[in-house]
Amino acid sequence: MKNIFLIGFMGTGKSAISNALNKNYHMRVIDMDSEIERRQNSTISEIFAVKGEEYFRDLETQLIKDLGEMDNTVVSCGGGAVLRHENVLEMKKSGKVVLLKATPETVLKRVKHCHNRPLLEGNKTVEGISRLMEAREDKYSAAADFAVTVDDRTVDDIAAEIHSLVCS
Repeated sequence: MKNIFLIGFMGTGKSAISNALNKNYHMRVIDMDSEIERRQNSTISEIFAVKGEEYFRDLETQLIKDLGEMDNTVVSCGGGAVLRHENVLEMKKSGKVVLLKATPETVLKRVKHCHNRPLLEGNKTVEGISRLMEAREDKYSAAADFAVTVDDRTVDDIAAEIHSLVCS
């Protein structure tokens, strides 16, 4: 089976849904941020602070290229992975891209106590999240093969819909 690349704004459930696809459909899971942290022996916040966003984006691109060698893998992409067109092309070579969509209110509820998301610090309001989401919406929509709304749904229900979309 092809890979599934889950994209979407921070807090849309990419990690939780990846884990459900693993549990329910026996897919391997790669969380891009966790894998980058493992490879760099550093947190995402530290990478941003010490080496900058461009360096981090380069790490994302290399990881996406590396993932192209795999199959039957669900990849929980970092929130900004689709900002580079090159990344989207690499994802589409080895799988399908699924956009997870949520309202700013849902995102705020999920991330309000998190402090490991550098781009959200200082923007933890519905208005701030809306601005950030709007800035990326065109990139997300252009990259997606499918879009799935996650508001007020169970993780297993969302995983079943994604599996059905990608595997039918």
